[in-house]
Amino acid sequence: MKFVTYVKESFRELKDNMTWISWEEAQKSTAVVAIFTVLFAIAIFLADKVFQTLLNKIFELF
Repeated sequence: MKFVTYVKESFRELKDNMTWISWEEAQKSTAVVAIFTVLFAIAIFLADKVFQTLLNKIFELF
C-alpha cells in the first residue's frame, strides 16, 4: 500500500508543485539539444577518423 501512496503523492507533486516551461520553449530547447547532439557526433566522428588515419600511417612505418 505504501507504493500506491508514493505514486499518488508523486503525481500530485508533479501536478501542483512543479513549474513547467511553455510548449514553445520546450520545442526550442529540444531543437537546440538535437542540433548540438548532431554537431557533437560529427566532431567525434571526425576526430576518430583523424586518429585512425594517424595510427594507420604510424603502423605502416613498421
